[in-house]
Amino acid sequence: MTTQLQEYRKVIETKSKQIDRTPDRQTKKLLLYLFSGTRGGFTRLKIIAVLIERPYNTHQLAKKLELDYKAIQHHMKVLMKNNLITKVGDNYGAIFHLSNFLEFNIRALDDVFEKLERQLNSKKVYL
Repeated sequence: MTTQLQEYRKVIETKSKQIDRTPDRQTKKLLLYLFSGTRGGFTRLKIIAVLIERPYNTHQLAKKLELDYKAIQHHMKVLMKNNLITKVGDNYGAIFHLSNFLEFNIRALDDVFEKLERQLNSKKVYL
């Protein structure tokens, strides 16, 4: 999981270098909650990292991430509800991409990665 986290961090860092804006406190709190404070946070982070590359529909995301279609559908609803992605089209063929809000505040994900890394490093493993 740590190597995946580093890969996603690199993808998002390349995008965040293009934006020269410090996100506000409320945006940081929202992203920290959605990506590191809930059970599906890491899956949602993977979805965002993939959508940075190019837009996908739900079926394509499920195949690319090797996850269940219904699970992807659920996470897409959560991301849309919080204005992190937008949808173009309807039904099965709808294409999703990053919202302007997330692109504008992409640097706030740096805090998310730091928190996730701290959580992973603090987990105790018992053999």
